[in-house]
Amino acid sequence: MPDALPPVTGIKAETMLAIRDLEAWYGESHVLHGVSLDIRPGEVVTLLGRNGAGKTSTLRAIMGLVGRRSGSIVFEGRETIRMSPDQIGRAGIGYCPEERGIFASLDVTENLMLPPKVREGGLDLPTIYSLFPNLKERARSQGTKLSGGEQQMLAIARILRTGAPLLLLDEPTEGLAPVIVQQIGRMIREIKQRGFTVLLVEQNFRFAQTVADRHYVMEHGRVVDSVTNQEMASSLDRLHAYLGV
Repeated sequence: MPDALPPVTGIKAETMLAIRDLEAWYGESHVLHGVSLDIRPGEVVTLLGRNGAGKTSTLRAIMGLVGRRSGSIVFEGRETIRMSPDQIGRAGIGYCPEERGIFASLDVTENLMLPPKVREGGLDLPTIYSLFPNLKERARSQGTKLSGGEQQMLAIARILRTGAPLLLLDEPTEGLAPVIVQQIGRMIREIKQRGFTVLLVEQNFRFAQTVADRHYVMEHGRVVDSVTNQEMASSLDRLHAYLGV
């Protein structure tokens, strides 16, 4: 169990997630090559990069959802590289995959209540419905009846109820209408104000700029650059070269 693992030394106390020399494989395919990054409590940090750069694989490797991984992933002072995915989830890392994982046969409220709480401090249903008024209106609608934007909101809201302090969000704006993208942006800023920490995979750095504190750029399974939000304006040429936009 996670509580039985000893704390890891050498990581700054203000770091919530510290990744060092992370390698990952799907079968024989080597997809991550020495990824290292840090996330502090209360930050929103994005992984930017083209398709196939290794962004989603990084999230999956953090959750233990790759065939094999090596290196170090320290969450709140404890090494997780040998934990199983369910142990990692119970330790306090919530994962919202790109496919969202909504249970089609359950209504909105049932989907929200399904995951177990892992920490105190999760949001209750009234608070969730105040953050996501669309979900309140659709509380008794089945997952199959929700729009793509509503499904995305539900997938994120479900994690917030568990109390997991770190959220991994994979392409939350992909394929959504601009008005829904704006709602997702407001939601991310709101949960940051409430003390949640977010690692966000995103291709659209213009959206990322509206929500994030810092950005890591990935290419070919490696972190090749990093930039703070304050440095964005002066780094556009560099980002254009990496992202091809």
